[in-house]
Amino acid sequence: MASADLQSERDPNRNIDAFAAASPHPVLIMLLRLAGRVVAIVTTLLGLLFLTFSMGRLLPADPVLAITGAEVSKEVYDRVYRELGLDQPIWMQFLTYVRNVATGDLGRSTTTGQPILSDLLTIFPATIELALVAMVVGIVVGIPLGIIAAVRRGSIIDHVVRILALAGHSVPIFWTGLMALFIFYAKLRLVGASGRIDVFYEGLVTPVTGFLLIDSALEGQWEVFRNALSHIILPGSILGYYSVAYISRMSRSFMLEQLGQEYILTAKAKGLGRRQVVWRHAFRNIRVQLLTIMALTFGGLLEGAVLIETVFGWPGLGQYLTRGLQMNDMNVVMGAVLTIGAVFLTINMISDVLYRILDPRTR
Repeated sequence: MASADLQSERDPNRNIDAFAAASPHPVLIMLLRLAGRVVAIVTTLLGLLFLTFSMGRLLPADPVLAITGAEVSKEVYDRVYRELGLDQPIWMQFLTYVRNVATGDLGRSTTTGQPILSDLLTIFPATIELALVAMVVGIVVGIPLGIIAAVRRGSIIDHVVRILALAGHSVPIFWTGLMALFIFYAKLRLVGASGRIDVFYEGLVTPVTGFLLIDSALEGQWEVFRNALSHIILPGSILGYYSVAYISRMSRSFMLEQLGQEYILTAKAKGLGRRQVVWRHAFRNIRVQLLTIMALTFGGLLEGAVLIETVFGWPGLGQYLTRGLQMNDMNVVMGAVLTIGAVFLTINMISDVLYRILDPRTR
């Protein structure tokens, strides 16, 4: 035993080789992490499916009456009840629901008479387009405002930004939408009316991407492009204002934290200008945090779009979900909620990948 210890002291590389041989191979580590990520994604999806399934079973809306109507005989009611599989045990109903969703079968809407997946593929691009416009407004306006407010802490600009952020978190979005529609459309006539486009321009552009602005630009239909822009600019700006409120507040908080660090004092001591200190050093260290905030903001925009689309008559997922709730169309409600949850999951996955790319410490 003593001779073995003496040999280890004389040959330290022997201990290193033994540790390297005992440690897992990098490929194995990568596979284990990938397997863990897949398990997490599958578990999250199953949880989301369980929530939407429970929603369809626990809400006081009768799926049979939604199909047959209130005045129906007991024989017809029982036949539809069995055709929907509601006579099966609840666990079997859930497995059937998971299998149907996996094959793209989300059921059929009793309101439109179309498959839910077909409806979602038609209307969801309108919601994404509205959310993207709002997101651009939030990023372009919110990040610079937050950083300027942090750099000029205690100034008038800082107080104005904080008040605007507070108002964005306090004022109901539907009230802001109604007031903006009254002022900018009814009184000033600066923007288009409700809807995505005027009736005169409907059907002139072939849907390729589903985004009306992009499709009209690709076809060179600039009249349609201007009309679509006049309709989206107001709801997109209002929705974007609420993202500006959140992004600017978080940008200010992150920047204030970085400006108090020692490396900022060192950079100033070396004679670097304010712009270099702020944008080259401090902003570089908050961009990863801002990435997470932007991902959460985009997911939140989908929630805010429900009210905005109702106010502006925007033919997107929010209006589709609202109509489904009003008509007790549970297949529509379940499909819309499942879509929003899947988008949240996708955004989180993308932000996690970008987080690892931008911050080597997390790899």
